[in-house]
Amino acid sequence: MARLLAPLLDLLAVLVFALVGRRSHAHGITLGGVLETAAPFLCGTAAGWLLASLTLDASPRSWQFGAIVVAATVVIGMLLRRLATAGTAPSFVVVATLFLAATMLGWRLLARWIS
Repeated sequence: MARLLAPLLDLLAVLVFALVGRRSHAHGITLGGVLETAAPFLCGTAAGWLLASLTLDASPRSWQFGAIVVAATVVIGMLLRRLATAGTAPSFVVVATLFLAATMLGWRLLARWIS
């Protein structure tokens, strides 16, 4: 179970991001809607995990691992949204980057501080 905690926390960060975004833009909170919004970013998170796992000799709880996951989540998420003709306004990119960095790096910082 402990091995699954790190990826689950990153996935939770993406799902919360999608949930908050849909709510703040009055798009409705449905499971399908949240998953539709989150899907491009979830693909990016998975790619980030793969990339970080293959290139780093660091714990998934490290900030270096988290930085790769955040970068991949944002870059791939935005590229997939662009391909799907969804919004990628500069302000959205900034908000997404800040939220995902705060949550994905934040839980890692908190875990390090606790241990």
